[in-house]
Amino acid sequence: MKDKLINKIRHLLHKKISYTIQVEDKNGCLHLSGELDNWEDIVRAGSLAVSKKHGGVINDIKLKNYTSKTRVPSLRDNSLDGLTPDVMIIGAGVCGCAIARELSKYKIDILLVDKEYDVGLHASSRNDGDVHVGIDLKPNSLKHFYTSRSNPMFDRLSSELGFPFERTGHCIVFTKKWERLMVPILKLRAMQLKIKDTKFVAPKDYHKIDPGLPKDSEGIFYMPSGGEICPYKFVIALAENAVQNGVNLSLNTYVESIELDGKEIVSVTTNRGVVRPRLVINCAGTFADIIADMAGDRTFTIHPRKGTAFILDKKVGRIAATSYNKSPFAKDKNQSDSKKHTKGGGLIHTVDGNVLVGPNACETPEREDFTTEQASIDEIFNKQQEMAPCMKKSDIITYFSGVRAPTYEEDFVVRKGIYTTNIIHAAGIQSPGLTAAPAIAVDIAEWAVEMLGGVKENFEFNPIRQPIIELKSLSPEDRDNYIKLNSDYGVIVCRCEEISKGEIIDALNTPIVVPCVDAVKRRVRPGMGRCQGAFCSPTVVQIISEHCNIKPSEVMKGGEDSTILYGKTK
Repeated sequence: MKDKLINKIRHLLHKKISYTIQVEDKNGCLHLSGELDNWEDIVRAGSLAVSKKHGGVINDIKLKNYTSKTRVPSLRDNSLDGLTPDVMIIGAGVCGCAIARELSKYKIDILLVDKEYDVGLHASSRNDGDVHVGIDLKPNSLKHFYTSRSNPMFDRLSSELGFPFERTGHCIVFTKKWERLMVPILKLRAMQLKIKDTKFVAPKDYHKIDPGLPKDSEGIFYMPSGGEICPYKFVIALAENAVQNGVNLSLNTYVESIELDGKEIVSVTTNRGVVRPRLVINCAGTFADIIADMAGDRTFTIHPRKGTAFILDKKVGRIAATSYNKSPFAKDKNQSDSKKHTKGGGLIHTVDGNVLVGPNACETPEREDFTTEQASIDEIFNKQQEMAPCMKKSDIITYFSGVRAPTYEEDFVVRKGIYTTNIIHAAGIQSPGLTAAPAIAVDIAEWAVEMLGGVKENFEFNPIRQPIIELKSLSPEDRDNYIKLNSDYGVIVCRCEEISKGEIIDALNTPIVVPCVDAVKRRVRPGMGRCQGAFCSPTVVQIISEHCNIKPSEVMKGGEDSTILYGKTK
């Protein structure tokens, strides 16, 4: 890197942020170091350092008096010690699971690991479920490249894997007359981004598309190729089909270190033993830069960005039949830098009949900050109530937060190793990463096969995964037939979501069995309704206990520190 560029960026950071920031070249990237009192200044420094003339920003500026916290499993055993898989995938989020499934089309020994107790527990499930059209993306970005390829794939994937998918369409709502002047610009942008069949719909007609759209709006820009999925069911479906096709999944598995011999990874040390893979694929989400650093191939930095959303009761599901958000043209002059990299949230029809509202965006030093704050809920509610005046806080049944994994370049990092020969990265996978994952998986699988060499196709690969039957969606006749075959289907456990005992047992008989309340909840929805499990959770605990032959006190809500019952009182 030229000294002139380094000096220019050093001068900019010293002027705008602090004279204490050190700037140097590191592996062709701009490396920032030092210590600051404010996290927003650290993020701002990384953003200001971005330049097309160097390879990436490695921001190692520390936050004063702050120590990062990483939740790691307490489990320690040797179950993986000595394994020599062809491919080790680190991270069982949407990308890791999609890649594992794609690679299972070949005769390859694949090990998929994740430090959590289930698949897809971070950003892959803590999002709005949008299958994006990509109207807000830059044409030359990897985000657009993979989103435009992936969007059409969801019809086939839904059919093969049995997860719910609805092509509801996405709408940009114009609240002021002058915004309609921007329709030609949006149409031109849609053409550049290869988004098909977009159109302006006048106020007199747009309620045919979505009766819940604001009645006093000035029209909408409609993009019919947008859709919705249940994100956690999508990830589970990918993971289960991968396991059905021979992928080895190891949960509660934390990568502690990576050993290199020159430019090659020779071993990966985990809490469950030392693994010696031929190839490593880094899908570690907010920890992807840490894994890249361990592997000697870091050219990027993840700066976690938290988003909070809430879900409304199904009784007000009429508020949105599509996914819609306010026009981006009338921007808030006081919006933060982080909010420039989000559409700002909206109202989203979920495939389960609820309405999801949000999310917002806030930079955070914590990579696993899943807390929710009243201020965030109030901010989202007040903003989106302009779009849905009939929305009430009493309609909120739950809320959640997720942490995106953006780089300072605000684009995906999907590439082979530069300084390490046997690693591939799927990093910086923030929104629209859920949409883009299938196409990312196709490319990475091709690279992996090429790098391994001599790989044969797996002609026994079966793309079909049978989903758990949803009794409430069946006709009365079909439901009666199921109950006659198995009386457990006639025992309703969750009244809000109409979930039977039989469906809960089915969730405990899948290729990936996770015997805890939240894992069952993600698979078949007991506890997802208005009462949020207040009535059905004890029965779900009992069913898990009996089916898995464990004590009720051993049934966790989720991870290892989520005890529900401590013992008998009588």
